[in-house]
Amino acid sequence: MSTDTARRTAADADTDATASAPAAASAPAPGPRRPRIVGRAPARPAPAAAFHSVTAATAALLGLVAIGAAIHEPVLIPPLAASAALVHCAPTLPLAQPRSVVVGHLLGAAAGYAVAATAGGSTWAAAVAAGVALALTTLARTPHSPACATAVVIVLQSPAPGRFVPLLFGATVLLVATAFTASRIRRGAPRYPAYWW
Repeated sequence: MSTDTARRTAADADTDATASAPAAASAPAPGPRRPRIVGRAPARPAPAAAFHSVTAATAALLGLVAIGAAIHEPVLIPPLAASAALVHCAPTLPLAQPRSVVVGHLLGAAAGYAVAATAGGSTWAAAVAAGVALALTTLARTPHSPACATAVVIVLQSPAPGRFVPLLFGATVLLVATAFTASRIRRGAPRYPAYWW
């Protein structure tokens, strides 16, 4: 850069700084700033409502464990725990509706088995399976984030589809049924589901 250009650039910067100084001085001083996080989170549930939701979700998960113990198969997998949390603690969200829970997990399973068959059981393949599951659930209008985790579990654990898929289907139906029942036990609880299909 030439010295003439450098002098012009420095002069322009001085002019800009001088021109903006009076504008900044005349602007009112900002008041105390509240943290951005305040007011954006949902309201804390009443203790009775929180206790009811947590107890119902825990009971549903214990039911899955009991079924698994009786048939000597692991029925409780991490994605189902996440689904239980959604249907019991956020029953009005689209992610918690029966269509999303049941169909979402089945689509996640399909994605997991398809990717495992083509790419093997690596963590790279598991990440792809989660992405495919997300795409499928989005296109099918069945958003359910735990379904992506179902795809990951299938790729990494390789469960036999003939046993796993019926258990997954039954477990999702059980979660929906317990959420339906629990929402009618406590007076004033949001009714579940907001829609079936």
